[in-house]
Amino acid sequence: MKNDLLKYKGFIGSVQFSAEDDLFWGKIIGIRDSVTFEGSAVAALKKDFKEAVEDYIDLCKRQNKPVQKSMTGNFNIRINPELHQIASYAAAVKGLSLNKYVQEAIQNYVQEAETPYQIKRKKKTE
Repeated sequence: MKNDLLKYKGFIGSVQFSAEDDLFWGKIIGIRDSVTFEGSAVAALKKDFKEAVEDYIDLCKRQNKPVQKSMTGNFNIRINPELHQIASYAAAVKGLSLNKYVQEAIQNYVQEAETPYQIKRKKKTE
């Protein structure tokens, strides 16, 4: 999926293709608002993505609201019950809440990801 992303002014856009509609489409990810774009060819898709970013920035300015609203820090995930049980056990063994355990696992996993955001990682104390 890494190659299926568009980047412009710190925004990232997903890319999908609808064979039924013969159309590329996507949405800006990493923001709480729903901003979509489309194109019948790659060049058109990229152009519409940039226009969507510019329109979003302009809209935020006109409405006097922050661009790229912060996420709340809360989200629900669905995993199979066995993995849930294993993660709960592993967290307990480490003396962590399941929430903290999952947070650390995600932080470790995305540490190498290319994102416009800096993820601050606590140094391990020995």
